[in-house]
Amino acid sequence: MYLPPHDPHVDDPMRFKPLFRIHLMERKSATVECMYGHKGPHNGHIQIVKKDEFSTKCNQTDHHRMSGGRQEEFRTWLREEWGRTLEDIFHEHMQELILMKFIYTSQYDNCLTYRRIYLPPSSPEDLIKPGLFKGTYGSHGLEIVMLSFHGKKAKGTKITGDPNIPAGQQTVEIDLAHPLQLPDIENLRDFSELSRIVLEVQEQVRREEQEQQHPQEGENHSQQAASQPAAKPLGGEGAEREETAAGEEWTSQEKASASQPFVLPMGVISRNEDYPRSCRICYYGTGLIAGHGFTSPERTPGVFVLFDDDRFGFIWLELKSFSLYSRIKVSFQNAEAPSPEAFEEMLKNIQSLAT
Repeated sequence: MYLPPHDPHVDDPMRFKPLFRIHLMERKSATVECMYGHKGPHNGHIQIVKKDEFSTKCNQTDHHRMSGGRQEEFRTWLREEWGRTLEDIFHEHMQELILMKFIYTSQYDNCLTYRRIYLPPSSPEDLIKPGLFKGTYGSHGLEIVMLSFHGKKAKGTKITGDPNIPAGQQTVEIDLAHPLQLPDIENLRDFSELSRIVLEVQEQVRREEQEQQHPQEGENHSQQAASQPAAKPLGGEGAEREETAAGEEWTSQEKASASQPFVLPMGVISRNEDYPRSCRICYYGTGLIAGHGFTSPERTPGVFVLFDDDRFGFIWLELKSFSLYSRIKVSFQNAEAPSPEAFEEMLKNIQSLAT
């Protein structure tokens, strides 16, 4: 298992932790060992569920127990998972979330199901190379997100989840058709100014979606707009750009080539204060928020901030929070040693031996 670095150090490397191992000793001899716990390898079981999916089960869960009981297990888990002690955590809400995560993960006792992740394809037109990123999620700590591009949209899908938003959900969506022109650095410190810009674009996006749903109304609106002077783009004169027949839109590379100063507005909370102080470009986007248990989910407006080829951020407007994401660069050599076909064949052989 590859674990994210300790919160909030998103640029640190992933941590590696063995969960099980398979011994293929002779043609008719194979053993599976669970590596979980602190008492060394012990008897386990593995079976294939369906294509791209298999499960493991520990047959000796007493090896996971500690002499000090659940309290010692929790403190050990806290040091390994979070890199801190219970005394280091002063925030009551964070204590609650961490305890919820411990209870949730420990109840499975390493009886787990694994599903293969297919990484998104890469295209020269993409803003940056898609792939896996580590991101800060407030009191939830670091989580893994997969960034992918879909025409005029980019999506961040959770690979690891939390009590609010589970794995598999689309945590952020970036509207590449609506770049944002940030105000100068002094005005950017004013949260109300950034909020005004984002909400204006949100209203613009809403109108465009309505026009797509009701084309006739959209045509009437377009005719009315044609009879009026064109509005200046957000950001004033510095954001103006003449359209030419040779190219009505910037390419992704052109959009990402420039650099501008960046600072978080006052009042926006960031787990990592060591974020870049310059960015390439910003886009309007939405982020998914929900209550515990994924209750009352809703998409809220925000700002996608591209820093460089390996880092981006997202300002959650409603939460007044900032998430910083850093690319996962580990090669996963240990995980990719056997091919998918060879691994599935190995699992089938183990099952046949077990029966």
